[in-house]
Amino acid sequence: MELAYYSDYAVRLVNTEEPLRGTDTLTSVGAVRDLFGGNQSAARRATDADVTRFRSVRGRLRAVFEAADGGDETLAVDLLNSLLLEFPVSPQISGHDFRDDDGRPLWHMHLADHPSNATAGYAAIAAMGLAFHLTEYGVDRLGLCEAAPCRNAYLDTSTNRSRRYCSDRCATRANVAAYRARKRLEADRSANTSRTDENSQRTSATGEN
Repeated sequence: MELAYYSDYAVRLVNTEEPLRGTDTLTSVGAVRDLFGGNQSAARRATDADVTRFRSVRGRLRAVFEAADGGDETLAVDLLNSLLLEFPVSPQISGHDFRDDDGRPLWHMHLADHPSNATAGYAAIAAMGLAFHLTEYGVDRLGLCEAAPCRNAYLDTSTNRSRRYCSDRCATRANVAAYRARKRLEADRSANTSRTDENSQRTSATGEN
């Protein structure tokens, strides 16, 4: 499993809150456990105390995305480094569940869960995954959705670094909003032109009289 895969842990946690909408789904230990996905052994370690701790880590991870999205590369790296220092990982070579044609393990790097508590384990994996993604693809690949009021985090994996939205749904909504805005502008310009023509005609008629 590629280590950059773990960057999705950071995205999942950040997107449990939408500040501009005032929504937050990280309100219970069950919500914390859901973030672990298939890693149920780690999820079972979560307790009620992890809800508050997860929210704290979430704010720090969002700050990384905000700095990257705002073009402050150094700040994004500094914030991420502080998380890496606080939540170190334990990399291990693993071959579970992957076998070649001869039945031998297909060895790959794996980030072991931190044994102390659920938050430390999740934060370590999320920070390291994000760090691998950042160094492999660039800071500008960390973004926040431009379809206000969404602002969900995303990882840009497009070939031309063109991604601006967290999902197709937000992209469609933004395109529709932009289309309607253009139509309103065209209508306003047409109305202004019509009024200008009418005023010109009145002025011309007054002059003739």
